[in-house]
Amino acid sequence: MLDEESLVSAISDINSVHIIGAGLNKERTAHTAVGEISQRGWRVVPVHPRDAGATVSGSPIRSELEDGIELELVVLFLAPERAQKVVKKLLLKDLHHPPLIWYQPGAEDETSINWLEEAGWKVVYNDCIVRFLERNNMVISKIPLPWFRQVIDSDESGCSIWTVHEFGESSDLPVSKVEWVGDLLELEQSNHIIPKYIRGLVNENENLEDCARRLAN
Repeated sequence: MLDEESLVSAISDINSVHIIGAGLNKERTAHTAVGEISQRGWRVVPVHPRDAGATVSGSPIRSELEDGIELELVVLFLAPERAQKVVKKLLLKDLHHPPLIWYQPGAEDETSINWLEEAGWKVVYNDCIVRFLERNNMVISKIPLPWFRQVIDSDESGCSIWTVHEFGESSDLPVSKVEWVGDLLELEQSNHIIPKYIRGLVNENENLEDCARRLAN
């Protein structure tokens, strides 16, 4: 496991923090961690399959870790058995640059920690990511990104509705099924069929963000 100084250096070079288990339940520490880490400048990506499409502290909740997304720091706010399942899936992904895996207190699973260490991945446990950032007074420059969402039209027509949302914009859980949600970075990287389709609609002399905004009008 990295020592404190090495960990400070590693996290200083990170822009994105994926928080697994961060949903709408305000009583869960994963929920409050989203806002606390975001306020320090990091791009925070909450992941919770049941609450995908809503927001936590202005950050849209994703349903899963999609293929193609660059992962830098993955924080596990999960029970040990669920943490093990997430780690197993991550190890099976074809990742060119493995992310730093952080087990929040209570999420530690000896089996999956051993898997990661044997694979040469960097792992942190027995520490809280929020308290770590606080005691090291860590802050980075925030990069505001718009986010996008596609849902099934509630009129049962079978059509889909694509919308654009500004950085920090809050949203409740949509009443209809969420087909995809993500910010501009995920729109650029994700191998999900919807971002791939949107990327294919970019016109000449138009960037991806302009295209995504045009399609929402």
